[in-house]
Amino acid sequence: MVLELTGSRVLAPYLGTSIVVWTSLIGVVLGALSLGYWWGGRLADRRPEPRLLSRLILYAALATLLLAGTKGLLLHFLQNRTAWGLPELPLPMAGVTLLATAILFGPASVLLGMVSPFAVRLRLESAASSGRTAGNLYALSTLGSITGTFAAGFWLTATLGTTNIILCMAGVLVVASACVYRGDVVARLAALALVGLAAVTLAAWDGQLRRIGLFDLDTGYQRVLVFNTTDERSGKEMRVMTTGPEGVQSALYPADPQALAVAYTRFYRLAGHFRPDVRRMLMLGGGGYSFPKYVLSQPQEFGGRPHMDVVEIDPGVTAISRRYFQWTGHPDVRVFHDDARRFLAREGARAQPGAEPYQVALMDVFTSHYSVPFHLATRETLTALSSLLDADGVVLVNCISAAEGPRSRFYRALLATYASVFPRVESFLVLHPDDPAAFQNILLVAFKSPAAPALTSPKADLQAMLDARFEPGPPRPGDPPALTDDFAPVEHYLLSL
Repeated sequence: MVLELTGSRVLAPYLGTSIVVWTSLIGVVLGALSLGYWWGGRLADRRPEPRLLSRLILYAALATLLLAGTKGLLLHFLQNRTAWGLPELPLPMAGVTLLATAILFGPASVLLGMVSPFAVRLRLESAASSGRTAGNLYALSTLGSITGTFAAGFWLTATLGTTNIILCMAGVLVVASACVYRGDVVARLAALALVGLAAVTLAAWDGQLRRIGLFDLDTGYQRVLVFNTTDERSGKEMRVMTTGPEGVQSALYPADPQALAVAYTRFYRLAGHFRPDVRRMLMLGGGGYSFPKYVLSQPQEFGGRPHMDVVEIDPGVTAISRRYFQWTGHPDVRVFHDDARRFLAREGARAQPGAEPYQVALMDVFTSHYSVPFHLATRETLTALSSLLDADGVVLVNCISAAEGPRSRFYRALLATYASVFPRVESFLVLHPDDPAAFQNILLVAFKSPAAPALTSPKADLQAMLDARFEPGPPRPGDPPALTDDFAPVEHYLLSL
């Protein structure tokens, strides 16, 4: 279970954390364990020897060690074959994920699966006690899995990091092999030496990456990469935060830390255009806190001095933003470390009559098309959000999709969902306003009032954003329905499954 949970962190920067990844990971591990159970049982009947079981555990340790050393190289190869001068794999997203998972986690899982039937065979003393023997061993192994699951999920991942956990697992397996059989001392010492060498080598490599400005960080919720690059459009030096294989979640110009470095965040300035009287603003998804910093630096665009509530589920991301993205906090910005859906439900439940509502809400939680939090895209979420807005409230939401064509299903589903709650919804194409079929950031702006919004501005930069307005037309046959808690297949829409 530790290997399986850690596997999600291994795959996330390259393949995301969608249901496709979890399905592949769980399915491959279960399949490999099944093969291991079958193979281990047959081998145990032929050679019920503690020494052989010890060697199987040692082989599992070496397979785990190999995983630690090759995961980055293999995943980069599968994701960027063109950089190696090779054609892309003729496989859908699910196929690539299955292949990567099978190569990385299959061997160790097969070997670990062989242990249980082998242990039962060695402990079996008579047919009369076979049930009790098998039951005791499987109960013990299940308790170990439970302990490993809680330890990895609640503590180890955020404390040790992905690679260190895998190396520790390899070391634990070497020790376990010694507990089964005390011979083969040289082989086990060599395996421990390899674990130590891998730890030193990978630590040195991480140190080298940090020296060139690339930081591989684990939080309690996700794996985060922070690195320096150059903005292709402006040529400026830029620091980037990413939590998935596609897109940038936050970015900072070190020479101008208050500027909005990511294109779609600049479109959030339309909040001040549509509600120049904003007093309270809600932002779901903090990331690098780029927009809160901009609001604080340009309060005249947003009613003078708006108060802002930011809901960010991951305290680790906030800590990263403080360390790498110059977020220092401010009295006018309250930060809530909570799931956005839970926050909306709690705030709605305790809202008092006459309490100051929000004028603007920003939804910045759909930052990668590989892993979308579906529960924040549903009609129930929007109903809760609408209840916290005043009568003229405005919601701005960033999504990644195409506006037309076969890759537009997520956009059209999200549009239908917002239209089922808000009487007016406008769309703005961020990157390619002249190409609705292009996969890009799309800003949806939902209005609680049915009155037509102002679509002109005396400011040239805001007018350019307003000119990126896209009219989707009426619903068409075959369009996806509005998303609900009961039916929200967002990964299927985004990944064209």
